[in-house]
This record gives sequence, C-alpha cells and structure tokens, in this order.
Amino acid sequence: MKETPLSNCERRFLLRAIEEKKRLDGRQTYDYRNIRISFGTDYGCCIVELGKTRVLGQVSCELVSPKLNRATEGILFFNLELSQMAAPAFEPGRQSDLLVKLNRLLERCLRNSKCIDTESLCVVAGEKVWQIRVDLHLFNHDGNIIDAASIAAIVALCHFRRPDVSVQGDEVTLYTPEERDPVPLSIHHMPICVSFAFFQQGTYLLVDPNEREERVMDGLLVIAMNKHREICTIQSSGGIMLLKDQVLRCSKIAGVKVAEITELILKALENDQKVRKEGGKFGFAESIANQRITAFKMEKAPIDTSDVEEKAEEIIAEAEPPSEVVSTPVLWTPGTAQIGEGVENSWGDLEDSEKEDDEGGGDQAIILDSIKMDTGVEVSGIGSQEMGFHHVGQTGLEFLTSDAPIILSDSEEEEMIILEPDKNPKKIRTQTTSAKQEKAPSKKPVKRRKKKRAAN
Repeated sequence: MKETPLSNCERRFLLRAIEEKKRLDGRQTYDYRNIRISFGTDYGCCIVELGKTRVLGQVSCELVSPKLNRATEGILFFNLELSQMAAPAFEPGRQSDLLVKLNRLLERCLRNSKCIDTESLCVVAGEKVWQIRVDLHLFNHDGNIIDAASIAAIVALCHFRRPDVSVQGDEVTLYTPEERDPVPLSIHHMPICVSFAFFQQGTYLLVDPNEREERVMDGLLVIAMNKHREICTIQSSGGIMLLKDQVLRCSKIAGVKVAEITELILKALENDQKVRKEGGKFGFAESIANQRITAFKMEKAPIDTSDVEEKAEEIIAEAEPPSEVVSTPVLWTPGTAQIGEGVENSWGDLEDSEKEDDEGGGDQAIILDSIKMDTGVEVSGIGSQEMGFHHVGQTGLEFLTSDAPIILSDSEEEEMIILEPDKNPKKIRTQTTSAKQEKAPSKKPVKRRKKKRAAN
C-alpha cells in the first residue's frame, strides 16, 4: 500500500486541532460517525456505511467435507478485499500487510469468539457440513476499515438464511426456498470492533478515526466486545506504551458504543424482515433516497389545470391598466427644442479626400429665388424679421426664429448656411467657407494667372 505522505503543514494542522479537541468533520472526541445499514434483495447481502467508509458484505454457503480434527463442526471463512476503487493507494493482486492484519483480526473477532454455533452447521458427522463464506468488499476508504468490516460481517451473518436439508439414511436432500423456508444461522452474540487512535504518545485519544487522522496517529487500539461487555479480542499496534487506566477507560467507552451499534443492527434487521413479510419493496434500489440525483423515481405532485383560464381572466381584471406614456421634447436652451436622442456631432471631422477637394475648389455662389428644403418646408418672404439656422449634426437642422423654434430632420449636409436679410427678400446669397480656405486666400488668384499665361 503506497500512500501519499502528508506535508509538514498538514501534519501540524491536524495535531494542533486534536490538541484543541477539534476534529475535521465537527465531531467530539468520543463521537462515532453515522452508521447506515441497507440490505439487498437476497439474504446475506448488505452494505454498511460508516461515515464515508462503505463496505459490502455477502454470505454464501455450500456442503463440504469437514476437517479431520473437527468432524462435527462447520467451517467459517472470512475474506476482506481492498480494491483500487476504494483508494488509489491499494495495490491489486497482492496481499499487503494491512490486508493480512485486517483478515486475522476479523477471524479472531468472529470465529475464535464462538459467536456462531458451528456444530449446528453439521449435516452428517464426518461427511457433510456447511461451509459459511463471508466476503467483504471495501467500496470507499475514509478510515477505520476494521470497524465497518466487523459490522458488515455480523450483519450479513444475522441476515443470512441457509437452505433446509433432510437426511434419510445416507441420502441428503437439499430443498429450494420455494419448497421450504430457509433456515437462519444460530448466533450466540454479536462481537463488534471499536477502534481508538492515540496521539502524542498516548496523551490524546480519539474514537473512530478517519483517514487523515490515521495518518498522523502514533498508535491504534482495537477492542472487540459484545453488548454483554465481554471482550472478545483486543489488539494494540503502533508500538506505544499504554497504561492500565487508559485500557480500562477505552473498554468502558467501547461497551457504550457496542450497545448502541447492536441496538441499531437489531432494529435494521427487524425492519427488513417486516417489509419482506408484508410484501413491500426492498433492496438496495429502494434504500436510495428520492431526493438524490441518482434516484430511480420521484414522487409527482398533481396539478389542477381545469380553471386556469378563469384565474387568468380574474388576474387581468384586477390588474391596473397600463399608464399612457407621452414623449415630451427636451429643452436645451430657451428658444430651442429637440425630439429624439440624435447622433454624436461629427462637425469638423473631415476626411483627407474632402480636405483636398476643399483646397482645390473655389468659392461657389448660389442665388436662390426661394429656398425649398427636402422636408417640404419653404422659406420665402423674409422681411425685416431676422431668421437663421445652423447645423446640428447628421440628424437634422435647427431653425431659430424669434417666435418659435423649427427643427428639420433627415438632412445629411455638413456645411453651415447663413441666411442674411437683404433689400430684395426674393434673392438670398449663401456662401460656404472652410477653415483652410480662410487661411490661404491667395491660392485662387495664383491659379487664374497660370490660366492667362497658358492662353497667351
């Protein structure tokens, strides 16, 4: 088993939390993690969850020849498997030291404690006995494997039913579950392992250590006990020296925890047996909570849609009518008005080609008898009344009068036109100028001289 070592920072953090009597999952020093037991459809199949540590227990049986030195006793066999599915540190295909230690501890806890009556497994003395095999598979490793494995093993044995047999002379008849009801095993008591982790050479003690706490612990004490406070086996590992008072203290704590776990196991077995007798649904699929994403079914809530239209009409009738929105002009300065947002003014941003055309071209004089704009507005008969308009961007023109402002939109002209009153109101002279033409007025006469010389 190759584990990734913890860094010094993580180690110091965990040890300091233990000194302050704090645990990563919020438990107290002597608290056990939550235990959840679920049964499969077949007898002798169960899953035990100790926190996030999950173990599957499966019991099977077959008729075999007994051992020579124990001709009237059945055979018990325990096998624990650690796969890479539980943790990537586990190496497949080889017996690690941890796996050998766990299997030996399970055999001492369950087989050597005589919790199962092996003589009741004998069919024909010296010829046929039942061999009970308990296979344990670790699904997820989050610490304290031995406690979860011992609970799974004893629960699977209590839940298991072997086929009924009959013996007539030398003939042994094996009955199916349809012919005769299966027979449960004869169990005297239920030994359960409780693990204690020691830190700082036995100064601090924790019950049910998780995976990270196991990495920094100095020693481990495992006590297997039944509800009658009888110690079935005890094992200490890690090389630490424990005092007599410490062991007695741990045994008292183990007695309390074993009584609680035993009561939980008996209640789970009773509930499963009750469901099977009533013909209800049972199995691993039924044990999955409906609120999870992985649930196979969800309860559907009925919805009445018969009076939806009536309710909709009532809601519309009770609702307030929408308010009428009237657009108001934006008054920037007295005498001016604007409707609409408009576009950013691009006055003065002339392209290079337009600048060259302005330099090469001359002044253009346009005499208009009457001014007619594209919008259909006619300006004529301007007397002594002063009138003018200027460019306001690419979206329109703004006429300024003494009476009321007029806005002409949709005009793309980019030149400023100034209307001046004249003696003759029918003729108005407009002139377009640019900044560069005002700076260089001598360009026009120079061109005229060149034309005259060419004519001569």
